[in-house]
Amino acid sequence: MKSIVVLGAGRSTSALIEYLATHSDAAQWHLHVVDQDAETLQAKCAPYPAVEAHTADLSQESIRNSWIDQADVVVSMLPAMMHPDVARTCLRMGKHLVTASYASEEMKALDSQAREKGLIFLNECGVDPGIDHMSTMEILEKIRQKGGEITSYESFCGGILAPESPSNPWQYKFTWNPRNVVMAGAGGAVKFIQEGLYKFIPYHKLFRRTEFLTIPGYGRFEGYANRDSLKYISEYGLDGIPTMYRGTLRRPGFCRAWDVFVQLGATDDSYRMEGVARMTHRSFINSFLAYHISDSVELKLMHYLQIPQDSELMEMFEWLGLFAEEPVGLSSGTPAQVLQHILEKKWTMTSADTDMLVMWHRIYYTLQGQKFRLESSMVCKGKSAQNTAMAFTVGLPVAMATRLVTLGLIQERGVLLPMRKEVYAPILAELAEWGIRFDERLSEV
Repeated sequence: MKSIVVLGAGRSTSALIEYLATHSDAAQWHLHVVDQDAETLQAKCAPYPAVEAHTADLSQESIRNSWIDQADVVVSMLPAMMHPDVARTCLRMGKHLVTASYASEEMKALDSQAREKGLIFLNECGVDPGIDHMSTMEILEKIRQKGGEITSYESFCGGILAPESPSNPWQYKFTWNPRNVVMAGAGGAVKFIQEGLYKFIPYHKLFRRTEFLTIPGYGRFEGYANRDSLKYISEYGLDGIPTMYRGTLRRPGFCRAWDVFVQLGATDDSYRMEGVARMTHRSFINSFLAYHISDSVELKLMHYLQIPQDSELMEMFEWLGLFAEEPVGLSSGTPAQVLQHILEKKWTMTSADTDMLVMWHRIYYTLQGQKFRLESSMVCKGKSAQNTAMAFTVGLPVAMATRLVTLGLIQERGVLLPMRKEVYAPILAELAEWGIRFDERLSEV
């Protein structure tokens, strides 16, 4: 029997554990889950007697390596920054690896060595990245089989609150790592290509350059560009395509409001603030505004960023409690860390909230002289604040990819993304059985 070791039992592992513990092939592997939080392990593993839960501090290299040594397949659900170290250990010990995270340059640099050792390092198998890649490749293959030529590709994905959740002017709460939300777009140049022209959006303009779209049955959304869209042109086999754009979805109004934090400097993570221990929400915002002997924080903010007094933005900030004399509750931190801490007070999901994962592709192509537009969308709703759509759509495809690796059903070796049919076809078919399906609409242009 093979040994599967899952490193980390965070938000997205519930569906992963359930799938690997209950699948009809489960008799072919031993499943071990390792995390330092004993309570989390108990909650997620106890329903499945065959799953072995182990409490251990995986930040300790020697402990982490001892668990990798016991595995045939390692599933790393640890923070993305730890994946290169995990991969190098897997390479040294001859273990396969599956992750949900973006394949970093450090990871990609291990490709030739992994191939030489006959190892699979399969990355980007969650939802975004993950299901977005797999659903895209399935669509592109169908178009190519008909002889179509793809001329434009756009794709958006986002986790937001489901409409059934209590009213919230942001229509948003944290459904994933809060730090990743606060730091979105700050990690480097945002790049894409539009009608043959390369486009670059600097961070301070990112949230004012948005696109709007409508998904039948779910209403209107806005999206902002996500990271480097250009790197997937070759991965998707779209060399020479005039338009390639990948983005993140929110409800209309979110980006304009978030841009206020960007313009203030409240998302800066490059320095530590003084006086945080004595800071209130109100004084945190005030620290980025000019001194005035009599004007209120609200007036200074509206004047500085030219926000009308009756703007819905002020209502959104009031709802967050940004102008309250409530202590921040941190002893120290960067602006981004302080902002995250404040936001978590209102943006942490409650028992009344459910989330919704939305994915949307729009592809233009020509076939026999006629131009077509294909729109494909997928919406998945969570069951509760614990069993979220985000966790479900991340953990489930990772589990399915792990099964394929464990049973030797993937022939390619090296550092891989789920763009090959031997990976995406069986996973998409199984996802459909679990209710994750895409609705396609085709029209002539």
